[in-house]
Amino acid sequence: MDSGNRIPVLKLGHLLLVSIQVDMHDRMALALQEDLARRIVETSARGVLIDISGLELVDSFIGRMLADIAAIARVLDAETVVVGMRPAVAITLVELGLSLPGVRTALTVERGMTMLPAPTSDAGLAAAVQEAEDADRPG
Repeated sequence: MDSGNRIPVLKLGHLLLVSIQVDMHDRMALALQEDLARRIVETSARGVLIDISGLELVDSFIGRMLADIAAIARVLDAETVVVGMRPAVAITLVELGLSLPGVRTALTVERGMTMLPAPTSDAGLAAAVQEAEDADRPG
């Protein structure tokens, strides 16, 4: 499949952002799973935001795909938050019996970002280790 039929996966600081602005067909959803898994590994992202504000309709396949993406991200040590869900999409997911296990949701990208892990740095880790060592010393 050519890149024109793929949904972009953008690096946004320590997170990856997927903005789905088209109604996805099955092959596009499967390509997104593969692309996102590859980008999580390439960037060592700890969080994934999936903006579905452009989706007007979902079916059971797309609902399962969102749950599968979250499961894949979790195995790769990244958390997933789905943002921008329209009321009709939420109602449809519930009517289909899809609870999206492992998927957290937020109304906006900004709220979703606060739900994901903060970036870690070697300097911050070194400071935390030093602080723990200092606390263990008698004195």
